[in-house]
Amino acid sequence: MSLDMKIVEYVYRHLQNPLFDRVMPFVSRLGNGGLIWIGIAAVFLMSKKYRKTGIMVICSMLVGAVIGEVMLKNIIQRARPFVEMPYYNLLIDTPKSFSFPSGHTTSSFAVLGTVVRTVDNRLCRGAVALLAFSIAFSRLYLLVHYPTDILGGIALGLMSSYIVYKWNVVEVLFSIFRH
Repeated sequence: MSLDMKIVEYVYRHLQNPLFDRVMPFVSRLGNGGLIWIGIAAVFLMSKKYRKTGIMVICSMLVGAVIGEVMLKNIIQRARPFVEMPYYNLLIDTPKSFSFPSGHTTSSFAVLGTVVRTVDNRLCRGAVALLAFSIAFSRLYLLVHYPTDILGGIALGLMSSYIVYKWNVVEVLFSIFRH
């Protein structure tokens, strides 16, 4: 059995509990379609000080979604754990897309990478980190992703935020719309 399968089995056999069975579907739903992160981006956009952060959050999520959801998932076509182990009972609706990389995790860490680079408020950075890690863990807990799907999502999300930050995408966009 692969290490991925062993970890999924461990989570299923040892971490499942009534409290998490109620909390984790809610936490996971927060990440559906990146809606929580879009809402957070909207809050940043309303602040003159953090408007650039809001734009960077959206751009980072878009980069991650194009690379992860459009390209990698369709190239790799990895089945989800519940497909490989049909004896699991899902606590959420059955996801329709492939498993690698985790889209919830990609968007969460695209936002976290951006916030860590651009927001000076430690409480805000901590809250975003807690939410990002919680959403990522919820996907493993709910048996819809393998650990390597989560790690791939973390790497892709952080890479997406780095690309947007390093390539100064916001300044490029501003210069296009100024002319």
